[in-house]
Amino acid sequence: MLKESRGAYAAIVRSPRIVAVVAVATVLATTLLLGAATAHAAPVWSGLDVRDYAGPIPPSGTLIAQTTLDPAVSLPSAGRALRIHYSTPDVRGNPATSTGAVFLPASPPPPGGYPVIAWAHGTTGIGDDCAPSTVPNSPRNTTYLSHWLDQGYAIVATDYQGLGTPGLMSYLNGQVEAMSVVDSVRAAHQLGLPLANRWAIVGQSQGAGAALNAAQRATALSAGTDLDYRGVVATGIPANFETVFALAGPYLPPVALPAPLNTYAAYLWAGFADARPDLDPASILSPLGHRLFDLAHTLCFADMTKEVAGLQLRDFLAEPVASIPGV
Repeated sequence: MLKESRGAYAAIVRSPRIVAVVAVATVLATTLLLGAATAHAAPVWSGLDVRDYAGPIPPSGTLIAQTTLDPAVSLPSAGRALRIHYSTPDVRGNPATSTGAVFLPASPPPPGGYPVIAWAHGTTGIGDDCAPSTVPNSPRNTTYLSHWLDQGYAIVATDYQGLGTPGLMSYLNGQVEAMSVVDSVRAAHQLGLPLANRWAIVGQSQGAGAALNAAQRATALSAGTDLDYRGVVATGIPANFETVFALAGPYLPPVALPAPLNTYAAYLWAGFADARPDLDPASILSPLGHRLFDLAHTLCFADMTKEVAGLQLRDFLAEPVASIPGV
């Protein structure tokens, strides 16, 4: 039976349609998501290291702690910057926490306070050392976020649950990321800062998916507060990965994917395995796949991309993804 299924699978992936799907996905993913491959700096915790936090967890969206953000990881246009620790649920819906950064403009607040932009960041990695509030922003993000500060917007930038806090960041999990975004805004409004209740969401790459999921749920998730959600901007949206991955296996065409796409694959599989241990996604990995799977849990984007450069997606897998019962 397995031999027959392998043969059928091989016939599918050789079809021009499937090859085209893989090719288009590769080009789009590389074009839209590339741009974060600068060397990863050592994390700066700003005196708020909660990787092993074991204290009480209040209701979702509650501020737990705050500290001044170290200037080394702040933005040049910020008048004031804070690092925050707040409650938000994990991939299983259990009480958990996230960290993030809050940036205020240098200009005086307008009547009613600074309108708020919730920034949803792109792929940095899924290990604790990859939390954006602990490393300098890329030149692109510095320019982009500084523009909004200069226009008089405050920025609330979640790290996403599990990135710098207990648990694994659930990569591209829309529900978890949406909660992290909305709860960061709720928590920021407990800082006593001059923040308006009007807010919008901006996200790039991984953050674009987070932004769209948060936008879909923003009004419902902020119910009972005076927050006034206004809209979303999402650029470089990751989409259709599940379509490509459902076809993946050791019989894919022998095409070396761009290194960033291999990195996303490793992060996706680590997140999938964490979210659904009952399916045991790691069971179909090749020895190389197991090594990369383990590295994905700790290596940030630049370092992980070096590890997977020149590899083929089919080399990650000993069996087709479709061979996992119930996948």
